[in-house]
Amino acid sequence: MSALFGSLNRFISRLDAAPQEQQQSGVGGAYGFQVLRNANQEVPLEPWFDFIIGINGRTIDNPDPGLFATEVRNCAGNTISMGVFSAKGQVIREVYISIPAEKPTLGVSLQWSPLAIAEDVWHILDVAPNSPADTAGLLPYGDYVIGSPEGLVRGESGLGELVDDFLNRPLRLLVYNHEYNVTRPVTITPTRSWGGEGALGCVLGFGALHRIPASLEEPPQAPGETLFSANSAPTSFDEKRPLISDVPSGQGSTSNGSELFVPANIAMPAKSPPPQGTAPPKRKQRAHVAIPGDGALDDYFKEGEQKSKEDDYTPRGKGGVPPPPKAGGPPHGPPKSGTPMQGEPEAPAAAEEA
Repeated sequence: MSALFGSLNRFISRLDAAPQEQQQSGVGGAYGFQVLRNANQEVPLEPWFDFIIGINGRTIDNPDPGLFATEVRNCAGNTISMGVFSAKGQVIREVYISIPAEKPTLGVSLQWSPLAIAEDVWHILDVAPNSPADTAGLLPYGDYVIGSPEGLVRGESGLGELVDDFLNRPLRLLVYNHEYNVTRPVTITPTRSWGGEGALGCVLGFGALHRIPASLEEPPQAPGETLFSANSAPTSFDEKRPLISDVPSGQGSTSNGSELFVPANIAMPAKSPPPQGTAPPKRKQRAHVAIPGDGALDDYFKEGEQKSKEDDYTPRGKGGVPPPPKAGGPPHGPPKSGTPMQGEPEAPAAAEEA
């Protein structure tokens, strides 16, 4: 009975979280034909990762695969273009495929699915030693759990619910490795008695920060392929202003393109060359700026320097007190009786005896 109530609680929580997950999705409510199998090696479509969302410049909005197959057959002997959404990096690319006239099929199995299912992936972050994840061979930071043959895995709690259903039993998972760009099946036995936390023994990441990134392998450049469009004028680093060298003469700026970047140790070229047969003008000598009064600036500084030296070696008194004598020292002992102390009144002089 407790297991039944637990399943009902998980189902209700998934219904409550569905609107919030749809708002956080980067693809909204878009749909497309997901590639399930590809038996034609000449068709550059990856199973599970690729979704066909357009054909011949038109967005596919009808979930009937028969109409899509009919449109492909009508292009027998020609080349069709398809818009493909990839779960690797969440990017859209255009694919051109030649349809043979003898057998006008693509050789792929398709299913009408929402693009949001490409976001239901779990990133393997940390793997504890001797855990079920470690025994199964899951690699940290490079592996992504993208599904399971045992059933649908949807939502953030989908993988946890599937693991709870397969406790102490082998569970098959589909794991994609970003570093090697391969998908492999992994069999893991979840258990809570392995000696650590969790039934898998690994840390899982889910959400916008843990979606599958673009592949590390960049496609080679095809012969004659145009990397950048030549219709728009080249722009500077801020991608707002055209380069000065691309502005036609007489319109806007009149600067020459060769003057756009000039090294610091090279002078700018003259606007007009000097006439032939004339000597180049002599460079004017730097004139000293004189200060008001007699003498130039150098004399002024020398005079100030001389005064500074004299002031440094000339002793000066402080507070109007005369300097101490050069010889001798301060008086020793009490002052003589005939000399009155400072601050004491002088005694009257004794009468001279007759």
